[in-house]
Amino acid sequence: MVQSPAVRPETKGPSAADLAGKLPETSARGIAAAMTDLIRSGELPPGASLPTVRALATRLGVSPGTVAEAWAVLRKHRMITTLGRRGSMVSGPPAISHPVRFERIGDLGDHLTQDLALAAPDPALLPPLEEALLAGVRTPRLNDYSRTAVTPALLEAVEGTWPFTPEAWLAVGGGFEGVHLLCQALLVPGDRVAVEEPTAVRLLDILDALEVRTVPVACDDDGPLPGSLTEALSARPAMFLLQPRGQTPCGWSLGARRAAELAAVLEGAANVSVVEDDGLGPLAAAPAHSIGSHLPGRTVVVRSYSKAYGPDLRLAVLGGPRSIVERARVLRTYGTGWTSRILQDALAHLLTDGATAEYVENAVRHYRLRRVGLAERLAEHGIETRNRDGLSLWIPVADETSALVTLAARGTTASPGSHFSTSPHPPHIRTAITRLPGDAASLDATAALVAHAARTDRTP
Repeated sequence: MVQSPAVRPETKGPSAADLAGKLPETSARGIAAAMTDLIRSGELPPGASLPTVRALATRLGVSPGTVAEAWAVLRKHRMITTLGRRGSMVSGPPAISHPVRFERIGDLGDHLTQDLALAAPDPALLPPLEEALLAGVRTPRLNDYSRTAVTPALLEAVEGTWPFTPEAWLAVGGGFEGVHLLCQALLVPGDRVAVEEPTAVRLLDILDALEVRTVPVACDDDGPLPGSLTEALSARPAMFLLQPRGQTPCGWSLGARRAAELAAVLEGAANVSVVEDDGLGPLAAAPAHSIGSHLPGRTVVVRSYSKAYGPDLRLAVLGGPRSIVERARVLRTYGTGWTSRILQDALAHLLTDGATAEYVENAVRHYRLRRVGLAERLAEHGIETRNRDGLSLWIPVADETSALVTLAARGTTASPGSHFSTSPHPPHIRTAITRLPGDAASLDATAALVAHAARTDRTP
């Protein structure tokens, strides 16, 4: 879902002859560049109508295909909107797509009393960072401009926890940056990506922004279904993108048997890369099983440590085949270049510190109590959920809009289930469990409210 330009009233624009006179180059690239200049300068204002492709091509003395190619570039950057037989209309200067699935719906302002939309970690359950940061500043080669893919200390801390033995490693600025880098490195616009249905909104936002098409893969409580993946492969996807444990929004985790079954399906699809987004990381209750145990030559695991150790660490680690991880590393050379060695070694300290491990175990226990506590109370109201892990509940509702409005009227937010899907899906909402109240009476009240919202149907 790419955000569309705002609809503007159409105004009379230049004729084909006038516009052709402002386009000095007649290649598709030259036409697009000149049009961009005209739109940026305001000479072609938002709402101005444009001549048809055929009329402009005739005036320029080029084929309609050349103008159509230039128009496609302008549409990609949301500078023009096609109006069918009436031609096209200027939308405005170049724009970027917004993560519209992830961005909040509406603004409750001071009326917000309970946020069940964002599954962010509870700050009270995060470990202290003082000792870790002190360890980080003692990192070797401090302030060296050499680019360190992963520090020796961090590599030593993570390599024994990986579900298979990778050829290469890379520390990146969080799990979604890791997935974004890999998608940028492996996909081109128009590619297809097989993705679990439903899946995390941030993953769908990344795929939308890269202008690739999704092929849904149905799941059960053990993860993607091999038969559905087989069907998806008939569309010839370039990538299979999945969450191996604590899946958002459904909470399933991949077991050893299902991982082997999926690998067997992928065995004959040699051109399909596998990206596993392990966003829950050390907070997952389930062990890490991976398709990479069977297909290590084309599987990359992206493991985030933000939810367990703190989002301000901004750290995830990629581990997989050198041919893929190296592409992501090269892409980073155009930007940050490398992840701070201070932060890498701070994370290494946290991963190997016994006291920190107790904090993580405590967080896992508390999140489970909150998730199970809300699920059991909803079941008492006749609302069944199936999340076995993770930081949220996937809740069936009679009507998504009515449920969200009912919650909002009482100062509570939740996430619309439709944002997690690319195809029609039974109505759901997703509620985060990380900030649920700890006392039984407050949790009872929250469950009663959510159950009431779930049963609220659209009024005739």
